[in-house]
Amino acid sequence: MTHSVYGKIHKDVIVAIAITTLISVAVLCLGVLGPFVGLFFPVPILYYRLKLGRSLGLLILIAVTVIVASLVGWNSIGTAAFLFELGLVGLILPEIFEMKLSVEKTVGFTTCAVLTTGAVMLAMYSVLSTTSPWAVVSDYLEKSLNLALSMYRETNAPGEDIDMFARSLEEILYLTVRILPAILIVTTLFVVWSNLLIARFLLQRKHLFCPDFGKLNQWKAPEYLIWVAIASGVLLLFGHTGLKTLSINGLIVMSMIYFFQGIAIVSFYFEKKQFSRVLRGILYGLIAMQQLVLLVVIAVGFFDMWFDFRRTRKVES
Repeated sequence: MTHSVYGKIHKDVIVAIAITTLISVAVLCLGVLGPFVGLFFPVPILYYRLKLGRSLGLLILIAVTVIVASLVGWNSIGTAAFLFELGLVGLILPEIFEMKLSVEKTVGFTTCAVLTTGAVMLAMYSVLSTTSPWAVVSDYLEKSLNLALSMYRETNAPGEDIDMFARSLEEILYLTVRILPAILIVTTLFVVWSNLLIARFLLQRKHLFCPDFGKLNQWKAPEYLIWVAIASGVLLLFGHTGLKTLSINGLIVMSMIYFFQGIAIVSFYFEKKQFSRVLRGILYGLIAMQQLVLLVVIAVGFFDMWFDFRRTRKVES
């Protein structure tokens, strides 16, 4: 390999580390907007993993994690661990891409791999700190809620609202801990799904390998999942606390899956009606910001099994 090729690779690695570090700093500094910026954190890792290979992709993620840990302080290692988990999406998705699986298996396997890695990391930290995983998670959530309260107090919100939020912290913590499995699954699903869409757009323009998933606005969830959603709803009728917790977690996860199907239907009709990109952006923003519209999209995805809003069954027959 020539010196010029080595130089190009070294330059790409430095650029990748710089871009990813800038995104991570933005995540840490932008407060409420941080999580939205965080969606893009895996993108440069994914791109350079496919361009430079597995080893250099891993090197980029490790380097950025060490830099972030140094910036926030090793006492706040949870922040660096969170970004490392996000970055894993950028490493694992290309591995699944090379298997040439269906889009649902690609998203599902990547989500499972990221969550499993997170569980292993939590278990290792728990052993090293001689603290139970439950206590580690509860303590982290409590600190996060107190931080949110501090940020809320710095806004111009009415004092009554702040006091009500402060009084409700224990109840919020109790509920959050119990639906945490669903929150983690849903968040990871959304990050993987978003990065798959971004990667598809980017890789095609950079002439890098990306599986042909076909028209994603024709996608629909496997039909057997409807029974999982129905079973989750039925469990709510039972009085047992454990069953209700399981039910709520199941419904939250199913809601995200049917949101994906609903948004595919919305995208299908945007394309069919030839809406401009500006109008599409405005309407997607409305879906993101208005909870009622979001629920309608989820409902459309759920009932598509019976109403076949895109008439896909006629095309298949």
